[in-house]
Amino acid sequence: MLLLIQSEVRRAVGDAIQKCFNLEIGDFAIERPPNVSLGDLATPVTFELAKRLKAATGEKHNPRQLAETLKNELAALESVDRIEVAGAGYLNFFLKRPELFLKGLDFDGGSFEPTIGGKLIVEHTSVNPNKAAHIGHLRNSVLGDTLVRLLRACGETVEVQNYIDNTGVQVADVVVGFLHIEKKSLAEIAAITTKFDDYCWDLYSKVGKWYEEDKERLKLRAEALHAIEHDEGDIAEVAKHVSMRILKRHLETMWRLGITYDVMPCESEILHLHFWDRAFERLKETGAIVFETEGRNKGCWVMRAEETEPKTDEEKEAEDHDADKVLVRSNGTVNYTGKDIAYHLWKLGQLGMNFRYRKFHEYPDGQPVWISTTDEVEGDTKPIHAFGNGAAYFNVIDVGQSYAQEYVKKGVLAVTPEAERHRVARSSHLGYEKVALTPASCEELGFELSEEDRKRPFVSMSGRKGLGVKGDDLINRLETKAIASVKGQQEELSETDKQEIAKKIAVGALRYFLLKFSRNTVIAFDFKEALAEQGETGVYLLYSLVRVKSIFRKLHGENIEYRNAKQKLVNGLQSLPSCFSEKLGDDIWALVSFALQYEEVVRDAANSLEPAKLAKYTFQLAQQFSTFYSVRENNIKNETDALRQQFLIGVTLLVEKRLQAAMDVLGIPVPDKM
Repeated sequence: MLLLIQSEVRRAVGDAIQKCFNLEIGDFAIERPPNVSLGDLATPVTFELAKRLKAATGEKHNPRQLAETLKNELAALESVDRIEVAGAGYLNFFLKRPELFLKGLDFDGGSFEPTIGGKLIVEHTSVNPNKAAHIGHLRNSVLGDTLVRLLRACGETVEVQNYIDNTGVQVADVVVGFLHIEKKSLAEIAAITTKFDDYCWDLYSKVGKWYEEDKERLKLRAEALHAIEHDEGDIAEVAKHVSMRILKRHLETMWRLGITYDVMPCESEILHLHFWDRAFERLKETGAIVFETEGRNKGCWVMRAEETEPKTDEEKEAEDHDADKVLVRSNGTVNYTGKDIAYHLWKLGQLGMNFRYRKFHEYPDGQPVWISTTDEVEGDTKPIHAFGNGAAYFNVIDVGQSYAQEYVKKGVLAVTPEAERHRVARSSHLGYEKVALTPASCEELGFELSEEDRKRPFVSMSGRKGLGVKGDDLINRLETKAIASVKGQQEELSETDKQEIAKKIAVGALRYFLLKFSRNTVIAFDFKEALAEQGETGVYLLYSLVRVKSIFRKLHGENIEYRNAKQKLVNGLQSLPSCFSEKLGDDIWALVSFALQYEEVVRDAANSLEPAKLAKYTFQLAQQFSTFYSVRENNIKNETDALRQQFLIGVTLLVEKRLQAAMDVLGIPVPDKM
């Protein structure tokens, strides 16, 4: 709402400058003053206007006098109550508080009008299906899921993809472990009854040590990779069993955090359907890649970097990456970046090829998730055009892949028809830093640390070495800690209800912890910090919203009507301005106007691909409401003036709706009690 008003004010100021001075300033600042007593919006545009006028006429102009002229021209702005000229020439706009407050009560938490349009494809998680998901994977998934929720809140149509690399080294290593270390047959592997992703976690770590003991054993990895890629023999069958069984476990882990997917394209199908062959021809036809006949990349197909001055081989050697990106090695094999280009061309409907799909899994709420297949299948299938054909894509992949992702987008744009490039160009890589553990969390999880590690701010993890925290173990530990707190505070509830509350607290604590930091920040996860009831935590947010909801339950118990607050306030509209002009009026308006910024914050978080912006806003809104309601004069139950009582109810409703909407977008479920 305020974002629209801000745009209206900017447009009106620009029109007024054009009319009064026959000048076009272009883009100029419309700011929010630090205190609402100074206005709701302000602009220093008159200072730039004075410079432009002097340049055009040679005459000096006083910015304050220019502001007075514009003030008179802008007097009829619909949403503005009054305009003041402040300081040396600022224009301060005071909005019509009662009218905006009443409009804000109509908010239903629904989505806004889309600004991008078309189908947007968000790819996230993409965990190698060789072992249990760990906390780093959870950060990827929570970021991706929240981006999906942000885009949908902005009215966009979103398809969620989870790319499955079921032919890679990681899967091959687990297969080697089963066949050559444990010497198990496929039937024996299928008979394993313990938690399969945890079993493979330990086995994967053993394989790494087994290779170190004898480097000749790495030939077994190469043999397994070849068999898996070409779908040959028992090795390929074991790989299919391992990857699909672990994938099921990954889906179950992510479901615990409210994370779901629409479709899971597999690398095996990309290989078998020869997506790369088609993409390779397209890249060559457009000149996007060239064949090197000399130098360090001789015999390779490369994508040229855009450089004004070519670098010598010595300069390239000194860099972390070549300026030019190799897609096809001199031995004819294509690397991951090349395969990714082919996959992304399919995402955007630019490849002219499609997968077949079969239903792979059904979530507890009945929503299916589909997986690609090359087989002719009967029954639960989807049309070949059901997925992909997006207008743009967003990939959640760690920052270490930024270089490769840059070339994926460059390759995709190179073969996209010029008429469609403007939409494809909106595609982005959402990179993020790693997740580590604080020393205290490591010790709580049973890891033995050296004295040196105990002094570090965080301890990094390594899946190959088996040092890390599994996603399910982390969630379980959070639930165990939460249930102890719930049992101490809600003794009258059933055991089932206590467990449900604890689950929601655990999810809220974990999701908020992973979201409150900007994406380029290394996170050191700490149990004590994540579960703290005070401070910037998901638990604090849950308590805040539960408290707001409890206010209405208490009002109901006191027979105080709150459901028709807006109509009663509309009926008393003539007296409503007094509620904003009293001693506490500015403080209450500061809370209301901050709550009304919800739409703006959601759009900004989505446009910048930075969910932390919404997380911070939600915490600040909860804080501001807590301050508001701690003031004795703002206690609804004790207020004797009927209109002001309904006004306080309206403020509480307005905040509750936005807190609930924000928590929904953050993916944090809210219990009725805590």
